[in-house]
Amino acid sequence: MKKYKRVFLIVIDSLGVGPMPDSEEFGDAGVNTLGHISESVEEFCIPNLQRLGLANICPLTQIPPAEQPLAYYTKLRERSRGKDTMTGHWEMMGLEVTTPFQTFTDTGFPPELIAELERRTGRKIIGNKSASGTEILDELAEEEIAEGHMIVYTSADSVLQICGNEETFGLEELYHCCEIARELTMRDEWKVGRVIARPYVGKKKGEFKRTSNRHDYALKPFGRTVLNALKDQGRDVISVGKIQDIFVGEGITKAYKSKSSVHGMEQTLEIAETSFNGLCFVNLVDFDALWGHRRDPLGYAREIEKFDEKLGLLLEKLEQDDLLILTADHGNDPTYTGTDHTREKVPFLAYSKSMSGSGELAEQDTFAVIGATVAENFDVQMPQGTIGSSLLEQLR
Repeated sequence: MKKYKRVFLIVIDSLGVGPMPDSEEFGDAGVNTLGHISESVEEFCIPNLQRLGLANICPLTQIPPAEQPLAYYTKLRERSRGKDTMTGHWEMMGLEVTTPFQTFTDTGFPPELIAELERRTGRKIIGNKSASGTEILDELAEEEIAEGHMIVYTSADSVLQICGNEETFGLEELYHCCEIARELTMRDEWKVGRVIARPYVGKKKGEFKRTSNRHDYALKPFGRTVLNALKDQGRDVISVGKIQDIFVGEGITKAYKSKSSVHGMEQTLEIAETSFNGLCFVNLVDFDALWGHRRDPLGYAREIEKFDEKLGLLLEKLEQDDLLILTADHGNDPTYTGTDHTREKVPFLAYSKSMSGSGELAEQDTFAVIGATVAENFDVQMPQGTIGSSLLEQLR
């Protein structure tokens, strides 16, 4: 069986490829992030993804399937009950989430939580509703700056987000308030998947811009993952983007914080020029944060095209004993109603220059085949209680 020295696992955040069998239960009938993006734009140029086989997974209006795709490809179904970032990533590394994280989309956070957060931080809270991160800045940031208040809001995800102006609120104070919020939201009745610090700059409406100093305070994984097993066996586990936050540093040996998805790919290209033995785990969040939630299919399409350009450079840099896996963590159909993630299958593309074959694999019933494949490649035992079976033997 072929073994690889380096595995590059790249998560194109929210690039779903069609509904799950249970999508209607989540209010997501008929969703298809990639397919509907293609239908919504006149031009769509992704030659590197095309030759790997992306159009073989999901029919695209402008792009025919590859007659001889370079990669092995299929769709993965999510076994966990959810459609959020943490659920998807944790399942990739072997953890099945059976109870979805709590959301406060419809009601805002309970008065008791808000009162306690105000008492502990010494700041009056404004907002406390589900909102777009950019829209709530235009609505309330001037008040926050003038009065010293604190903007708290949520979304369709299981998150509590706090905004702070970098000049008037201060980054350290923002992070401190988020740490307090994380402590409070460890209670079962208030438990959210992530508390997110959302720093911004600007002084008046129309000028506010969020910065790259975002920080996620996620729940610690409830069990050991493939990342822990790799690290314990002396393998490198390099994170790019918000992987470090999603796993709260568990199993990570080195972390790179990204300013954007393009920057994340630039970091990955630099890592590809280094010698390591293990996993480079990359999350590219702009697809989701900038375009999916804002329901902008054109912006999403252009972001995929930017990724495709960087992907072409990475394909050139890959060595014979490298394995590249491309996937997603959930959907976020920019043509669908609301601003929520969408419950979808995700793509799986696996490629190495040393492969003698390629083509379609059977559809898989869990994202955890990814972690299981990585574990078997590095002769690492899957942690107790994890799920997933390896596809390594089929990647020849």
